[in-house]
Amino acid sequence: MSLPQTPPTAGPGGDVGAVVVLAAGQGTRMRSATPKVLHRLGGRSMLGHVLAAAAPLGAARTVVVVGSGREMVTEHLADVAPEAAAVVQEQQLGSGHAAAVALDALGEVSGAVLIVNGDAPLLRAETLSTLVQAHRDAGAALTVLTAEVADPTGLGRIVRDGDGGVRAIVEERDADPATRAIAEVNAGVYVGDAAAVREALSRVGAANDQGEIYLTDVLGLLVSDGRPVGGHRADDAADTLGCNDQRELADRRRTLNDRVLDRLMRAGVVVVDPMTTWVDVTADVAAEAVLQPGTQLLGATTVGAGAVVGPDTTLLDTEVGEGASVVRSHVTLSVVGPAASVGPFSYLRPGTELARAAKVGAFVETKNVQVGEGSKVPHLSYVGDATIGRGSNVGAATVFVNYDGVAKHRTEIGDHVRIGSDTMLVAPLTVGDGAYTAAGSVITEDVPPGAMAVARAHQRNVAGWVSRRRPGTPSAEAAAAAGGAPADDAADTRPAQSEGGRHAATAGDDDHQGRR
Repeated sequence: MSLPQTPPTAGPGGDVGAVVVLAAGQGTRMRSATPKVLHRLGGRSMLGHVLAAAAPLGAARTVVVVGSGREMVTEHLADVAPEAAAVVQEQQLGSGHAAAVALDALGEVSGAVLIVNGDAPLLRAETLSTLVQAHRDAGAALTVLTAEVADPTGLGRIVRDGDGGVRAIVEERDADPATRAIAEVNAGVYVGDAAAVREALSRVGAANDQGEIYLTDVLGLLVSDGRPVGGHRADDAADTLGCNDQRELADRRRTLNDRVLDRLMRAGVVVVDPMTTWVDVTADVAAEAVLQPGTQLLGATTVGAGAVVGPDTTLLDTEVGEGASVVRSHVTLSVVGPAASVGPFSYLRPGTELARAAKVGAFVETKNVQVGEGSKVPHLSYVGDATIGRGSNVGAATVFVNYDGVAKHRTEIGDHVRIGSDTMLVAPLTVGDGAYTAAGSVITEDVPPGAMAVARAHQRNVAGWVSRRRPGTPSAEAAAAAGGAPADDAADTRPAQSEGGRHAATAGDDDHQGRR
């Protein structure tokens, strides 16, 4: 197959005409139905990290060679890098064969081609940029990325000539003792003249134990042809690490997270306990924000200056404003405005928006709700499909009854409203500005501005009930000691009610509505 031809553009590391990502392997050691390159760390798939590292090069075209799990990889590619094209390797016959499939699909490539494995999630853009720059400066036909490692066991050794050029890549099984002692190893990333790489690949054979075509053989052929071949050593060997099983994936996660936290702390973010704090590469944290232990910032989360997040808090795709506080809570696809506060132990679901200085307190769940400036939902409440105006207070144990079994309905709460504790607000419903609801009410009709809504049964006291129905119990003894009426003198009592009186009252303007 051929891909649409696009004029090449020059990237910051040199003139790269195309990027080829090898992502066709099955990854059997992952012991997972998920293709290896789709396993996630730091907010991206392994493939996503590689593509992000290559993107600043400004290559005219990017192709990803897919094979095992091709449908899942292609679908993911369309989400994270729609400008890249998937090319199918029908049979997995080695890295050289995969590169040849990609070059056939690309057709003519003007400039260099970068070939990189899709399972190298720690590869950084600056490493690729310096690799391409070194290749261009040396005028080499091919340049390989290398790394100096403490333990090269199992890795291909880089053998250089007296001038520093790369003469060969020798696999450990083929290495003599002197070669095995070399600590510089092949990182599996190559940049080379596209025409030279294509021609050399056409001559690579599969006469080996695996019957596969190896990309490393291209280097040997170019050396035999007398073409200059270079090696560029990565500043950080971790950049070159692949990922073959779940243990290595966990290790890569830790390395990546350490890099992210190091960058944040150098920029002025306070990370109290780096060992228990996890921040995706896609998140953004301003200087002087504080991340307490047990914090996770996932996806496109942003945290403003002076905000405090945690301890034990997870934010996903959430915006936290300057000076805000989120404590021991889980927040998804929400906005926590400047100086607003959340938690502890609250759950903000998608569509929650807290304006400046708004409060969602302990054990509160919200969804698709806008809470106005200075308004409070202090504790033990559910607020769904609602708008709350400025300066309002929602008493404890209030439920916004938004679902009738078929459809969701909205509740509109005005400015400076006082909702009494244990109120049920049955949507669709509007509570006007300055209105009150009595504690324990079930509100099913709109409340006009400035009105007090009372919707509950009158209280009925049955005197002597305990001594009659629970004789001999500690409750009966306590009642008798307090002068409670004996059973034969019992009579029902019903206190007088008056609108706005003691039994209709809500509490003051803050947390404990319905109590004095």
